[in-house]
Amino acid sequence: MDFNPPTGTFLLTALALLLSGCAAEHHIRSTDDHIVLYYNNRDAQDVLFASSIDRFTYHQAQKTDRSTWVIKVGQFPEFSYFYVVDGVVTLPDCDIKIDDDFGGQNCFFISGM
Repeated sequence: MDFNPPTGTFLLTALALLLSGCAAEHHIRSTDDHIVLYYNNRDAQDVLFASSIDRFTYHQAQKTDRSTWVIKVGQFPEFSYFYVVDGVVTLPDCDIKIDDDFGGQNCFFISGM
């Protein structure tokens, strides 16, 4: 006896499982005049952003919903960065990481990548 679930039901179930709980922790959107960084952390109470753009000065990220924090910077071709989440230096799930001068790492952004 063969069992073949209806294709539509199977695809909808697979899509629902794929999308549930798979939100990216971090993503970046680039526009003509600025770069917007999004950091998702439902439990965070405070998120600061620091980058090589201005010698790692802390900037307060803005909470836009229950879990999303946003920071907007100018349009720079490349820079390194990290977050401070509730007082703890935090690297998101960035694609490129580089060593810093203190034995740790920073995320690295390159425009167009």
